[in-house]
Amino acid sequence: MAEVMKMREEEKKRSSQLSKWKGITKKRWFLPALYITSAAVILTGILVYQASDDEFTKELSETRQNITSEESEPSIEVNNSLETFTIPMAEAESAVIKKEFYDVNGDTKQQEASLVFYNNTYQPNTGIDYAMKDGKEFEVIASMSGKVVSVQEDALLGNSVVIEHDKGMETHYSSITDIEVKEGEKVKQGETIAKSSTSGINAEAGNHVHFEVRKDNTAVNPLDYLDKPLSSLKADQAEKEEKAADQQDEKGNESEDSGNMENGEETGN
Repeated sequence: MAEVMKMREEEKKRSSQLSKWKGITKKRWFLPALYITSAAVILTGILVYQASDDEFTKELSETRQNITSEESEPSIEVNNSLETFTIPMAEAESAVIKKEFYDVNGDTKQQEASLVFYNNTYQPNTGIDYAMKDGKEFEVIASMSGKVVSVQEDALLGNSVVIEHDKGMETHYSSITDIEVKEGEKVKQGETIAKSSTSGINAEAGNHVHFEVRKDNTAVNPLDYLDKPLSSLKADQAEKEEKAADQQDEKGNESEDSGNMENGEETGN
């Protein structure tokens, strides 16, 4: 009997709780409150999703930028190797050569014309002096893309800029003014680096630019390099070094053969 009474009381309690819940659902404020709560939950989910999506998008963008940066550097190097040396003047069609490079293998007339007279002495010209036909000032441009490694003021040479290219190749620009580049700056081919000027060492050239091409810090004739890509110059240099090595080996073999013949003659005697 006691158990039956207990079961009835528990049933009454459940009925009472259910009645209270039904009463709440019938209240006028119940549905709006339910809608607001549901909307808040949904909005929170959307904001969390957007935040995670924005972070993902940011990481993806950074990854793409890194990949693009890594891929662009080799392409720049390839483009530079395909560039050809040009004269350092924007208006190349109006250019004249005031003094040529002194070529040790040139004829006497050419060598005499390539000497620079200064301080009562003659010095071989280690570059080419370019000027305008009308003698006016002109823009001096980078002969090839590279990095500026030196900017100097020099009353005798008329200021100078040195641009480093690749594998020991450099271009030197002297007798200039109004320099527009700084040491450590990268420049592109054709970019203006300064304006032409005069120099104390070659006053007779008037307003000009003294242009040099150097390989491993040795001045070479710029005319041998103009309109050639840097890649072909490397190949030419490698071929010259190989020929020089072969000639050295031949001389060594000839000396050895000559020594053997002398020893044979002495033995025969």
